Order: sequence, then structure tokens, then C-alpha cells
Amino acid sequence: MDTARMFDKILAHVAKHISLTQEEQQLFTSLLKPRKLLRRQFLVQAGDICRYESFIVSGCLRSYITDADGQEHVLHFAIEDWWISDFGSFLHHTPSQTNIEALEPVETLQLDLASLERLYREIPAFERFFRILHQNAYLAQNERILSGISRTAMERYEAFLKRYPAIAARVPQKHLASYLGMTPVFMSQLRKKRMER
Repeated sequence: MDTARMFDKILAHVAKHISLTQEEQQLFTSLLKPRKLLRRQFLVQAGDICRYESFIVSGCLRSYITDADGQEHVLHFAIEDWWISDFGSFLHHTPSQTNIEALEPVETLQLDLASLERLYREIPAFERFFRILHQNAYLAQNERILSGISRTAMERYEAFLKRYPAIAARVPQKHLASYLGMTPVFMSQLRKKRMER
């Protein structure tokens, strides 16, 4: 996708939450850095500093950690019109604890911290925009924690399918199982039970 169309996508996304003048749109897009990833390429790896908040123009990514036994644990997925970063690393310039990997070819528009702070100063509406994004991310994370505590595996699986059908259709089952806190074999059994109903 050419850069102009990428900018159109992010401006349409921003317009869902705030209004920008033509000049503000130009300033915003001038601060964005396009980046493309191939499948299995990393946006950031654990130990590196996450220098950007990334808007997903196209493609799908996963954020995960690897435990001491080498087991991967999926924390998040991100698809078109979503943002992704290791926010603690981005904000504090500390080594990332997560890996963010492309599950398919990905196009992003990236914003570094200095540019984000400039937006906050020069276009105060962006504080509202990013506050809304971070509130939504917090609520989704909280829902996931509560779901893990209070729902059965089948309930978690069905809730994910209902809430995120586009992601469920695109990500490998082993990654979805990891996100839901179960083994791929157990999730396969759940899928079979569900189809038998």
C-alpha cells in the first residue's frame, strides 16, 4: 500500500475519536514512520528498547513472552486499526519484556515518544485520543484477567470467538491456545466438542 493510502487509513481511525484540522492532519502524518514486516519478523524483541507505538495498517501480529522453560505465552494480538507496543519499554526507554512478531506480512505507521509528546503539546486533542486507546486497552486486559479467573476454558474460547472473530480466523491455533491459557491439544478437544453440539 502506498504511503498516502496508509495515511488515509490512520486519519480515518483517528477521526473516530477526535477532529483534526487540515494543518493538524499534516503535522500528525509528518511525524509517522512507515515500516513493513515480513511474516515472522519482529517489531521488537525482548531485551531491545521499544522505540515506537505502531498502528497496524495491514496484517496481524502477536505479543508474547518466553518463560524460563522456553515456553511461549501470548499476551496480545493486533490487527488492522489497532496499535501495539511494549508500552513500559516505550514510555521509560527500558528493555522490552515482550517479543512482538508478525504472523503475516504487516504494514505499520510508527510514532516515537518525542513525536507523541510533540503531538500532546501542539494538538491537545491527541491526549484525549491516546487516553481513549489506553482506557480501551486497560479494559480489554482487565476483562481477560477476570475471564481467566472466572470462566471455564470453553467459555473463554467461545467468548474470544464471539468478540474477535477476525483474529480467530487468522491466527494459528497454537497461538490462540496460548493466549487462552491452554494447550493446543486441549483446545482442539474443545473445538471438537463445540462442533458436536
